[in-house]
Amino acid sequence: MSTATATRPNRLTGWSGRSIIGLMLVVATMFFIVPLIWLLIAATKTEHELAVRSPFAIGSWDTFTSNVRQLFDFQSGAVVGWMRNSAFYSIGALVITLAISVPAGYALALTEFRFRRILMVTTLVVMLMPNTALVLPVFLEMNKVGLVGQPLSVILPFSFYPFGVYLTYIYFSTSIPRNLLAAARLDGCNEVQVFTRIALPLAAPVVALVAFFSFVQNWNNYFLPFVMLPSSDSYPMQVGLSTLLSSTPAFNPSAVGSESMHLPALAMATILSMLPVLILFLFSQRFLVAGMTAGGVKE
Repeated sequence: MSTATATRPNRLTGWSGRSIIGLMLVVATMFFIVPLIWLLIAATKTEHELAVRSPFAIGSWDTFTSNVRQLFDFQSGAVVGWMRNSAFYSIGALVITLAISVPAGYALALTEFRFRRILMVTTLVVMLMPNTALVLPVFLEMNKVGLVGQPLSVILPFSFYPFGVYLTYIYFSTSIPRNLLAAARLDGCNEVQVFTRIALPLAAPVVALVAFFSFVQNWNNYFLPFVMLPSSDSYPMQVGLSTLLSSTPAFNPSAVGSESMHLPALAMATILSMLPVLILFLFSQRFLVAGMTAGGVKE
């Protein structure tokens, strides 16, 4: 009797605790999902319907196609150019990031050289610095070499990714058997061959993880391209969104005119700017999970 009485409060406490955690998860999920649902529905309405109808009342297909046309007709198809620029900057920087971060992480983890510890500490310090704090010195540097306004003024700073170096360092130092590398050296492989033939194929999960994080950061970066690129023709999509916002009378009353943007079309532009990252995430989940769990068990 006493034992049953003693265990009943524990079960009640466990059940109530799980209920509270579940409720918190539902609330947090709704907090992030509801705005996305509203964006999707807003793209199917007219501006008048957006103001007077229920927030989650779906509009019509004709209105949706009209909003799409307005978005892609803005400034003679500027949105297409912005999306193309975003892809060019993000992918170009991603290639350089992988070409630098992965070998750098391997060298810091599995080789010995002078100033190795200093380089590792420097990488950690720079990784903790906010990106906005580096925009001014990077701008002055790019201005000094005459690259401001050029694609390289965005691609080169984007490719500087110390977090990728740290991720690959953790992976190589915990998940690659040193005996395997030593055996490859005994078989006559030099350090480049050991890296390309042994370590790099085994590091595919963390390479995918670095690639995903780097691409998402590059795609969503606003401040650096805004500072570096003076021309609208060279804007990425994130900076182009600010142009669309300033052309929307609801946010800028002086923007009324033939090139003004309606709120539903602006919602469509927001969805379009998120779409590449969402597609990439959906198709790379398996690799991301493998990369996040890799290195969890030390040899």
